Amino acid sequence: MSRRCDLTDIGPMTGNNVSHSNAKTRRRFEPNLCNVTLSSDKLGQKYKLRITAATLRTVDFKGGLDGFLMNTKNKKLSEKARKIKRALIKKDAEAEATAA
Repeated sequence: MSRRCDLTDIGPMTGNNVSHSNAKTRRRFEPNLCNVTLSSDKLGQKYKLRITAATLRTVDFKGGLDGFLMNTKNKKLSEKARKIKRALIKKDAEAEATAA
């Protein structure tokens, strides 16, 4: 299983360990992934996701999964998140069609 965020597609970064003698050795900075279940209010569905702690804080700030996906550009989202966003947009279009 790859260490990638299911919503923002953030993965490991690389850098250096720098010792006291200033010797540099390569290392990986792993993302802080959390297993969470987020629910979509509009779709009435729950999604089990592995997302970073920073993304979880952003989802809470934006008002839940629906608010986060609708206010985030597709370029920044993973394929799994784009699929959920397309379902949200389709549901909104159906709601507008029945209301009109």
